Order: sequence, then structure tokens, then C-alpha cells
Amino acid sequence: MPLALEPIGVVRTPFVEKFGIPRQGGLVDAVHGVVELLAPFGREEAWRGIEGFSHLWLITWFHAGKGASKGQDGLTVRPPRLGGNVRLGVFATRAPYRPNPLGLTLVRLESVESVGGSIRLMVRGVDLLDGTPVLDIKPYLPYADAVLEARGGFAPEAPEGALEVVWSERARAECRLWAERHPDLPELIEAVLARDPRPAYQADDPERVYGVRLYELDVRWSVKGGVVTVRELVSV
Repeated sequence: MPLALEPIGVVRTPFVEKFGIPRQGGLVDAVHGVVELLAPFGREEAWRGIEGFSHLWLITWFHAGKGASKGQDGLTVRPPRLGGNVRLGVFATRAPYRPNPLGLTLVRLESVESVGGSIRLMVRGVDLLDGTPVLDIKPYLPYADAVLEARGGFAPEAPEGALEVVWSERARAECRLWAERHPDLPELIEAVLARDPRPAYQADDPERVYGVRLYELDVRWSVKGGVVTVRELVSV
């Protein structure tokens, strides 16, 4: 039975590539996002009362090459949390490779703005690629959505503590310049890198330089002894 889905908007985020995106919504509160609504869904009456909720569920569509896994006809995936070498059923994971590439993200509602007569939502804790289509938005209800006795399967609690992040003099100077355009940039870089976006199976290699794309920048960094060093910021 064919289904017709119409996006109600798109999410604008700092992430222009998949590498570096937090693995869950709400995990990195420093990530700001803007939900831009498409007509007619940006009309004020559609959002009347939304300010009463602190958090929202975003139902999204993985538009950038996401889809069914190649393993066993898309029925199994390799969760990064388990090092990428254990296969589990796709429906026992939150992997983006699914029969229907739907995403579910919990975000914190920071404010509601009206721009050019259309509502837009300022949110935090986003784990989405820039331009991700939004199919629906629902308010988070603490009494119904927070189950204290719930079990978390192979991911019973948040990933282990954050890495320490230090800056080279060059990177710090470059960040000060770019922060004039993106005031959240210093906090964003530290928050994203502290969560160690490398695959779980990636061993420490102090000579290897990684890159994470944030806005129009390639943030280059390395890891040694549990410490991330921000080396430089390169305009792309």
C-alpha cells in the first residue's frame, strides 16, 4: 500500500557531513538547530501553545543516502556502540539504515520566532544533518515518555565520560575570527569533539588527523591519551 508523506519543514544545523553528528538527540546540548516550516505549516495557529513544552519529538526523513542496510536484506545492522563487529536486528537498534529511513529525535525547545510571517523553532541537542526534512513534530510528555523502570538493552546508559579538549594557539586564534559569524562555534567544537565522534573500533593514533565539518569549516583534530587537540580550522 503506497503512502504519501509531505514534509512540514526542514532542520538547519551546523552539520554538513554525517561524520561528527552526535549519535542521539539531546546528547550534546551545545548543538543549536532551527526548524524552518514550509507553507502552510508555519502559520501561527499551528503552533499555538507550543511554548508550554520544554522538549519536542522531531520525526524526520534520512535524506542523504540513508536507507536499508546491505546485511541480510536489510534485516541486521552493526551498531557503532558495539564496536561495529556485532550484528543485531535492525528493529533492535536506532541505526539510520532502515526499511523506511525515518528518524526520531528529541530536542529542547529554546524559543519560538516569527520571521517574515512564518514560525520557526529554535532548538538544541540536534543530531541531524543540515537540510533534513521534518515530517511531523510532537510535544514531549514527561508523564508518558519517561519510563523510570525501562530497560536499555545493549545501550543501558549514556556513553562514557567526555574527552578533554585542548586547543593549539593557531586553532584558538582562527576560532575567535570565525566566532564573529558563528558565536556558538567554540562551545560547539568542544562539545562535539569531547563526545569522540570516531567509530568505536578506531584505536588511538596520535599521528592521525581527523576532520569534522561544522558550518563552512573543516575542524582538524587529533587524539592522544584521551585528549583531543584542535589543530586548525580550515575554510571549505
